[in-house]
Amino acid sequence: MKYIDEHKQKFGVEPICQVLTSSGWPIASSTYRAACRRLPSARTRRDAWLTERIRLVHAAHHGVDGARKIWLV
Repeated sequence: MKYIDEHKQKFGVEPICQVLTSSGWPIASSTYRAACRRLPSARTRRDAWLTERIRLVHAAHHGVDGARKIWLV
């Protein structure tokens, strides 16, 4: 998906999907578009929340504590 996102302005989604399919990476443009419309999963949302919390705790400790100390906080 990242590749298509980076190149769709220059080539378009349909031609990129056709080339990928002919190269052994089958993907339909409708599949790509459906994936773009889909909301992030619960796991992805929780991971983003946890990542932000870890950054805040690490910053609060002046960025000097490692993973073991942050885990204890």
